[in-house]
Amino acid sequence: MIQTKDITKTVTTSEGSLQILQPISFEVKAGESIAIVGASGSGKSTLLSLLAGLDEVSTGEIYLDEEPLHTMDEEQRARLRGEKVGFIFQSFMLVQSLTAIENVMLPAEIAGLADAKKRAQTILEQVGLSHRAHHYPNQLSGGEQQRVAIARAFIGQPKILFADEPTGNLDAANSVRVEDLLFNLNREVGTTLVLVTHDNELAKKCERQLQMQAGELTEITAAPAQKDLAYGS
Repeated sequence: MIQTKDITKTVTTSEGSLQILQPISFEVKAGESIAIVGASGSGKSTLLSLLAGLDEVSTGEIYLDEEPLHTMDEEQRARLRGEKVGFIFQSFMLVQSLTAIENVMLPAEIAGLADAKKRAQTILEQVGLSHRAHHYPNQLSGGEQQRVAIARAFIGQPKILFADEPTGNLDAANSVRVEDLLFNLNREVGTTLVLVTHDNELAKKCERQLQMQAGELTEITAAPAQKDLAYGS
C-alpha cells in the first residue's frame, strides 16, 4: 500500500540547508497498522506529511497504492488524498464555523458523494456522538473533537489513514476511547493505519513499530497487533 525508495527531506534555513530526513526506504502492506515513534524533532511528523502528500520529498520515490506520489503536483496529490487518504491531525483541525456533522460531511461533499449526510450520521453514531451532531467545535470537549476528527477521516472509507499524535491532547480516559475507535474502525473497514505517537502503549497495539531518530528510520518489532478491542465507554 505504501512504498518509499530513498526519500529525503531538506529545508533551507538562515544557517543553510538542513536535512530533516536521511534516505528512507520501507514498505507498508495493505491493512497493516504501523506506529512511528521517536523524540520530538526526530522527523516523525515530516515523514507522515510526505507519505500523505501534504508535503513534497526533496529526493526519492513514494508510491501510494502503486501511484507515484513523488511525480504529482499539488492538484494531483489533492485528488489522490480525496480518493484514498484520511488524516487525523494532533490539533483536530476542525472548521469552527461548522457543526460536528458538517465537519464530518466535508470530505464526502468535496468528493461529490451523494449520501454525505447519511454517511456522516452513521459514523457519528459509531463514535458515540450522534447526540452532539449539531454542536460546534467550541461546544465539544477535547475528546469529542478528536472523535469528530476520526469520523471525518473515516467517512470516505480511505484505503490509508494517517494519524499524527491522535491521543496527544487527550486525558487518559479519552485516549483509551480514541485508541479503541481507531483500531476497531481500522479492523472493520480494512484501512491501512499509520500512526505517529509518543505513546508506547498505543504503539504496542500496532502490528509494527518503527523508530525515528535523527531523521533515520529503523524497525523495532513486528509483534502481532491487538486488533480485537472493544469500544471504550
